[in-house]
Amino acid sequence: MEGQKTKNTAGQIRGRKRRESEMSKLYEAVMGLVVADALGVPVEFAPRDSYLVTEMTGYGTYRQLPGTWSDDSSMTLATLESFKRKGCVDLADIMWNFFLWLSEKQFTARNHVFDVGNTCRNAIWTYGQGVAPEDCGGTGERDNGNGALMRMLPLGLLLEGTDEAKAAAVRRIAGLTHNHMISHIGCLIYVFVVGELLRGSEKREALSSALERAARIYGNDPAWQNYVRLPEIETLSREEIKSSGYVVDTLEAALWCLLRTENYRDCALLAVNLGDDTDTVGAVAGGLAGLIYGLDGKTGIPAEWTEVIPRKEWIRELCEGVETIRC
Repeated sequence: MEGQKTKNTAGQIRGRKRRESEMSKLYEAVMGLVVADALGVPVEFAPRDSYLVTEMTGYGTYRQLPGTWSDDSSMTLATLESFKRKGCVDLADIMWNFFLWLSEKQFTARNHVFDVGNTCRNAIWTYGQGVAPEDCGGTGERDNGNGALMRMLPLGLLLEGTDEAKAAAVRRIAGLTHNHMISHIGCLIYVFVVGELLRGSEKREALSSALERAARIYGNDPAWQNYVRLPEIETLSREEIKSSGYVVDTLEAALWCLLRTENYRDCALLAVNLGDDTDTVGAVAGGLAGLIYGLDGKTGIPAEWTEVIPRKEWIRELCEGVETIRC
């Protein structure tokens, strides 16, 4: 009896430590996304090589204070908050959070909404008019901006289930705003990469495994051909990497930055210095880099960058006590 009690206690301790580690990883990944988003905000839409970001700055495109995050972080945090409070995938609740962000300035850095993509804006306002959440997303080929991809980080960190079940959940959540197969595939690849990194896979192995898993689901779909460069993305030159708001370009650019660097600072700076959609490319790459390198040490997110991020304690609290989501 005493031996059984000791065994149970040891198991409980291991389980608690595992949960604490997972919560730490969640916070590090989310902060990685938020910090890189804020790095990119002042130079969004600036042409490549017309500027050089070396540290956290402010003002610029939207005249925001240093550390101010944009829609990428707001919609990611809104998704995470719904997961935490509901304990499941609730499409109406996620869309309600998006509506509160757009109309009431909730989930913002400094009580100000700016830089909202048209596809996201249209879908959220459509929901506000009483349309069912699953019917709000754009379904055309032109509805393949990066507005769904940029908020997929919590799905990769928290969804549990078969790959097919995860793919279905990604389709539903991405489809709230971007309901086209090109977006669905890109989002799923990213979610699988996040999951592989969370399990401790090396970043190149993580991408390879993610592509294999996603190909088993979508490999025969014509839209899969949009992602054929990903297996060799690291070998491409900077001139071959586009950093537009198109979902394929953003995913390629983010993964290229991750694979070409060995610490958070270099990854985030490489991303935001590509030009064009700097905050979103930064956010998508930064979430992955934060997950790998964390907050501490020479390779982690620089402390001087996190210091200027508003609402850090709220973000930390949001990342605490989050349970995984069965899908």
